[in-house]
Amino acid sequence: MRISDFNALRQKKRKLPVLLFIISRQPAVAKIVLLLTALLSSALSIAAAEPLIVAHRGASKDAPENTIPAFELAWEQGADAIEGDFHQTKDGFIICIHDKDTKKVAGEKWVVKRTMLNDLRRLDVGKYHNLKYKGTIAPTIAEVFDTVPQGKKIYVEIKSNRSIVPVLLREIEKSGLSREQIVVISFNEKVIKALKAKAPQYKAMWLQSIKKDGTGKVRPSVDLILETLAKCGADGFSSGKDNITKSMIDRVLEEGYEYHVWTVDDAEVARKFRDWGALSITTNVPGYIREALERE
Repeated sequence: MRISDFNALRQKKRKLPVLLFIISRQPAVAKIVLLLTALLSSALSIAAAEPLIVAHRGASKDAPENTIPAFELAWEQGADAIEGDFHQTKDGFIICIHDKDTKKVAGEKWVVKRTMLNDLRRLDVGKYHNLKYKGTIAPTIAEVFDTVPQGKKIYVEIKSNRSIVPVLLREIEKSGLSREQIVVISFNEKVIKALKAKAPQYKAMWLQSIKKDGTGKVRPSVDLILETLAKCGADGFSSGKDNITKSMIDRVLEEGYEYHVWTVDDAEVARKFRDWGALSITTNVPGYIREALERE
C-alpha cells in the first residue's frame, strides 16, 4: 500500500501523546529511556518529512548538465539525489543526455539513437557551459551510477521508448545500488508500465507538465492524472511547478500516490511545495534550495 511520508508523520504525531501517557506510568529509569526514545522517534519523523532535494541534471547552473562534474558538484552541495536524462544509443548502450540530439551541448547535431556510443563520446559536452569544462564527455549510465554515494538516490529519467527497460535493469543490477536508491521517471507512461511489469520493486513516477487551455482549465485534469497512474502502475506523479494547485496535489496524495515537483529554483516556491506535501523538489541549484529550507 502506498502512503506519503507526510501521512506517516501525522500518524506518528498522533501516537506521541499515547507514548507520553505510558511513560508517566513507568519507574523513573524507564521513564527516562522511554522519553528519550519517543523524542528521538519524533525528531527522526520530522526530519524524514522534509522533501528530498534533487539536483536537476546535476548542479546544472554551475556545471554542464548531465555530466560527471555536474553530478559530483551536486553531492558537494548537499543534494539528496541527482536527476539525469538517459537515451539508448544505436548500439544499445545507455548514455546521459537530455535532448534527442547533441546540438545543444556539443554544437554538432548527432541523433543519439542513430549514433554509436564511441562516436558520441568523441564530442565535447562541457565547453559550451564554461571553458574550464572543455573536454568533458557524455557519461554512460554506469558512470553516473558510480557517483551515487551510499544513502543517496538517483532519479533516472528515461527519454527513449520502453525497449530500453531490459538494458536499464541490467545496468541497475550491475551498479550495486539498492532498490531504495533508484527512482525511475518518465513522461512516457508505457515506459513506466513496462518497468513495473518487469521490476515492481523499483519506484516509478509519471511526469507531466500542467498547462491551461483556452478556457483556463488545467490539462491534464486530476482525474486523468489518477487514471494514468492507475493504468501504468506508477507509484506517484511528478509535475512541473506551473499551474498545479494544492487541491490537485491533495487528490493525488489522498489516493495513496506520491507527489514530486520540478524545476524549482526559487526559495519561496520551494517552501510552498514543501508545505503542499511534495516528497522531492528538483532544482538546478541544490545548494541554494537546501540552505533556504534549512534556514527556517
